[in-house]
Amino acid sequence: MSTIQVVIVDDEAMVRAGLRLLISGEPDIEVVGEAADGIDGLAVVTRLHPHVVLMDVRMPRLSGLAAAEQVLARTPGTRVLILTTFDEDEVVDTALRAGVAGFLLKSSPPQDLIDAIRHARAGQGALDPAVVPGVIARLSSTPPPATRAPELDLLTPRETDVLRLVARGHSNSEVAAELFLGETTVKTHLGRVLDKLELRDRAQAIAYAYRSGLVRPGD
Repeated sequence: MSTIQVVIVDDEAMVRAGLRLLISGEPDIEVVGEAADGIDGLAVVTRLHPHVVLMDVRMPRLSGLAAAEQVLARTPGTRVLILTTFDEDEVVDTALRAGVAGFLLKSSPPQDLIDAIRHARAGQGALDPAVVPGVIARLSSTPPPATRAPELDLLTPRETDVLRLVARGHSNSEVAAELFLGETTVKTHLGRVLDKLELRDRAQAIAYAYRSGLVRPGD
């Protein structure tokens, strides 16, 4: 299996060095480039076409959010993970609307970042548990549709149960405990949900569950 190629874009040299050191201990992940601002980051990514970009938000010359939008437009095969100290609602929502593969806080455990890189490469997403309640609260404030989306009929009853619990903010381990399933089985069910509904990642699955009427405010 080829290694996952990563580019780090962050204006703090110490952060870049720490991330590089962390990633260097993983046999299946390698840092192939780095940059200190959005413009240089865009140039590096366009030249190298890495599998995953770790992108800070607030940087000089071009913000990480603006750079992420351009990266996704220019190199569709590259997945962007936002890695930041800021979890303001607007930052989270803008990042998710831009199509990033994940949003993680720099205070997250190191293993969460490593897992997120692997998930992003596999076409999955990662959303920091700290921002999930806010995302769900904002989705809950949106008026539900008048009718249930017909696409939900594509799901098996078990897949529907998994999607419903994920939309309520449950982690895979919590879903597994609730449904008396193995965590690997939950991941399999969630993967099938994403495939059937043509969703990119967990964040889109949460949004879809509310938009489709599967989960309604107050559930």
